[in-house]
Amino acid sequence: MSLLAPARSRRSVQSSDLSRHAKDVFAAAEEEPLEVTRRDGKPLVLTTKERSDDDEAVLEIAAQLIAAVTVNEQLPLHDRLAIPYPWLKLLSREDQQRFAKEIVDVARGSFSLRQPRRLLLEMQAWRNSAEAIAAGWDRTEPDMLDDQIRVEKP
Repeated sequence: MSLLAPARSRRSVQSSDLSRHAKDVFAAAEEEPLEVTRRDGKPLVLTTKERSDDDEAVLEIAAQLIAAVTVNEQLPLHDRLAIPYPWLKLLSREDQQRFAKEIVDVARGSFSLRQPRRLLLEMQAWRNSAEAIAAGWDRTEPDMLDDQIRVEKP
């Protein structure tokens, strides 16, 4: 049993398929990246802009995590992560420490499974929490309903 991630395999199409059956090839590329093979050049990868943007965002997070883990090791990790992510200081000290542990754990897990979207979602959830605190939502008591409201089954 191997502990390494399986080799990545992509669905492959020929460049002639792209010109003959563009609609089908584009639809398939919306589902997953496609390798487009060419006789006269290197293979290309066809994907959505959203997936490409996500890949760039994941690489940026990975670069920041590597820098934080390897630089100025005298500081706790959560303080090092607050340099590229200053919004982190809006969270409580306990949440800053939780963020540091969870974001590294999620990064390692999602990279090992080649599912980086999980890292983007985790980072966005923590950032959303910081934004809510910045907006003062942590200082107001929620309005409680006096009476229960029955709703139909969705």
